[in-house]
Amino acid sequence: MDDRRYLLSLISEGEHQQQDFKYKVTDARKLARSVSAFANTDGGRLLIGVRDDGHLSGVRSEEEIYMMHQAAYKFCTPEASIKFETYHAEGRTIVVTTVPPSTRKPVCAIDEEGRRRAYIRIADENIVASPVHLAIWREQQADCGAMMTYTDDVRKLMDVIDEQQPLGKIVRRSGLPRRQVTTLLARLIRFGVSRWQYVDGQFLFGLIV
Repeated sequence: MDDRRYLLSLISEGEHQQQDFKYKVTDARKLARSVSAFANTDGGRLLIGVRDDGHLSGVRSEEEIYMMHQAAYKFCTPEASIKFETYHAEGRTIVVTTVPPSTRKPVCAIDEEGRRRAYIRIADENIVASPVHLAIWREQQADCGAMMTYTDDVRKLMDVIDEQQPLGKIVRRSGLPRRQVTTLLARLIRFGVSRWQYVDGQFLFGLIV
């Protein structure tokens, strides 16, 4: 398959959880959000030099390629693994940037104020990870054969998450400290008792029934 046919086959998929189009790269920090989101979720690829409508516009300068490197190696912490492949079609250069899932989550993007934020990929959007996601990743990194223990606090929490609801409401209804609720929710999700959904711009948590 030649470069043009290969690129068109990718573009025909549209933007989705594991693919994003970038018309051009003007800010390495913004690109780092996409890198973070892919690394923290299922991995994915960025098609640099492709408009949102799938039109091939091409990479315009070496500066854009340099900023791609910066996004992964300077504005992501820890550094994200990333691979670049260059294709040529219709007289234009397209860079396909592949980001595998990280084994060291969370991969955080550093913003203009120096703040570190972890993102996840949901459909075709990069979303700031919830505190529960951060707790899940912390436990995964420190996992030493952890087991689920059904303490009184866990049962109290399960009693109030009988329906999908935001973290703040769960904290209020349970009467438990927010940090404890976050940790327990993360544990329930890891052990397949609870689940999260992203609905209307917010994360909701509930039991799996």
